[in-house]
Amino acid sequence: MGKEEIYVRVALVTAPSIEVGKRLARELVEARLAACVNVLPGVTSVYEWKGEICEDGEALLVIKTTASAIFDLERAVLAKHTYETPEFVVLDAKHVEASYANWLFGQVD
Repeated sequence: MGKEEIYVRVALVTAPSIEVGKRLARELVEARLAACVNVLPGVTSVYEWKGEICEDGEALLVIKTTASAIFDLERAVLAKHTYETPEFVVLDAKHVEASYANWLFGQVD
């Protein structure tokens, strides 16, 4: 594991539709806040909101970025998202293949 690998982060964000997810993904990559965003359709989310149990179809965004960009990424997601309280969960990558990590770091400002 290379030293730079511990600085890779994966953020999880849900969107109300594949179209909204793709738009948000494109904006994040164009802004160089993310190297890559996978938009996974067909996610079903079950959660409690304002006292009611809800079940909604969503798209899941799997966003690959760097530790140094994570707070700018979070601000952008919160500003651009259509939800009142968007999901924004960040995971630390324990191991990232070196050539992918180098590419990722070259994509994110």
